Amino acid sequence: MLSNNNMLAKKLKGVLPLIALVGRANVGKSTIFNTLTDKKQALVSNTAGTTRDANIGQVEWGKRKMRLVDTGGFLDLDFLTKTNLTAKTIDESVQRQAREFITRADVVLFVVDVKEGLLPDDQKLAKILKGLLPEKTNLILVANKADSVRDRSEASNFYRLNLGDPQIISAATGSGTGDLLDEICLRLKNWRPKEELMADDNIEVSTSSGFTEEQESGRAIRVCLLGKPNVGKSSLLNALSGFERVIVSPIAHTTREPQNTELVYKNRNITIIDTAGIHKKGLKGGPSKTKENLDKKLENQGINASLRALQGADIALLVLDVSIGLSKQDAKLVEEILKRRKSLIIIANKWDLVEKRDTIKYSQDIYRTVPFAQFVPIQFISAKTKEKVNKILELICHITDNRHLELNEEQLREFICRCVNGHPPTKGKGTRYPRIRHFGQSDTNPPEFSVKVGAKEYLDESYLHYLTNRLRDSYDLVGTPVKMWVEKANTIHGKADN
Repeated sequence: MLSNNNMLAKKLKGVLPLIALVGRANVGKSTIFNTLTDKKQALVSNTAGTTRDANIGQVEWGKRKMRLVDTGGFLDLDFLTKTNLTAKTIDESVQRQAREFITRADVVLFVVDVKEGLLPDDQKLAKILKGLLPEKTNLILVANKADSVRDRSEASNFYRLNLGDPQIISAATGSGTGDLLDEICLRLKNWRPKEELMADDNIEVSTSSGFTEEQESGRAIRVCLLGKPNVGKSSLLNALSGFERVIVSPIAHTTREPQNTELVYKNRNITIIDTAGIHKKGLKGGPSKTKENLDKKLENQGINASLRALQGADIALLVLDVSIGLSKQDAKLVEEILKRRKSLIIIANKWDLVEKRDTIKYSQDIYRTVPFAQFVPIQFISAKTKEKVNKILELICHITDNRHLELNEEQLREFICRCVNGHPPTKGKGTRYPRIRHFGQSDTNPPEFSVKVGAKEYLDESYLHYLTNRLRDSYDLVGTPVKMWVEKANTIHGKADN
């Protein structure tokens, strides 16, 4: 039986060659990852252990495409040598995950720091890697942080590791990275694709950083997981994808970088991004008052990245702990999501911990906190037991269809006639009752509509709410914001404006 991490590592090995960045903590692996993938996917910090979840991106060099994995730095080498150790902390889970990538990788980049020189941990790790890898040709020594001529000369010390010529680079400046990629391609000269291991018969899974060409062209559904720290976002992502994509821990802010997982569900491409938990200070976007705390700074960086990820998404999944309910902070986040015109599903997680299950009562409690979001569906689930998790994917597909709703002229005309006959337009200011002269759709994803009245007529705001609600009822527009505005005609009393 493959472990969850093992399944992920083997899965990534299928279509493209898998390259793993390995090394002790704080040798610059994340900077190398960002440089080679040409993205700022991985957080970079001088703090050891910044990278927790494995960052996975795609690298193109010449005609070669490959997957690059940025693993967490090793703080305890026992997790490389002993396979039966149980991870009890976040750092131990990170290192257990990194071991699986090493054993499955086609090429391993062993990163060392020329500024710090050859350390005992480098020597121990080199010995362990030689034992783990089936062929020495799979291992490339990368001497990073060679930012000056003097630094480059210090790289000679690493010949003592007996791993051949080191690839001397400066990830910060990009120096030497082209030669490194040439060497990787040379090692992959005889590489052939392996058969991909699928996690589930109904859900195909792959992983990436950043949006693919398919996603940018709109063919993929982009979904962002949001919520306060430790409500089960990463557990939900693991449940959806069928394997341990991200590190799960009861400690808040385990996830620091947005992580992308691509699913294919019923022939629909879905990209799900797991983000760092958003707290009140992060939502305001203001600077942290605890700058001296490095962990806090990293959390705030992750929160900012989460809000940026929301901007590029179509649908937000707001995860909450159902036993705690929806807080004022969550309500503010709902407002932010809808303000950005994103579709929304509220995920009431940890349903397995509720003794007296009453969906009506819990739904009423949630809607009482966000009365402006009555159209947002609430899905009660347990990420731990996977109860009703697949319902989320069904909702995502349904809401996506809603976002692309496009009505023809006949449907628009029939709709507005039904509404006006049932409830004539109400006036705003002025003495004249407005007459709706035209009702049209101006955009989709999400849908937008305009209501045209006379140049000196005013339509009450409540009537727009009435039309919006009728649209939702008529076309089942759950979870999707609908924009509607009043357009004034260009004529006054039958005379055209000059």
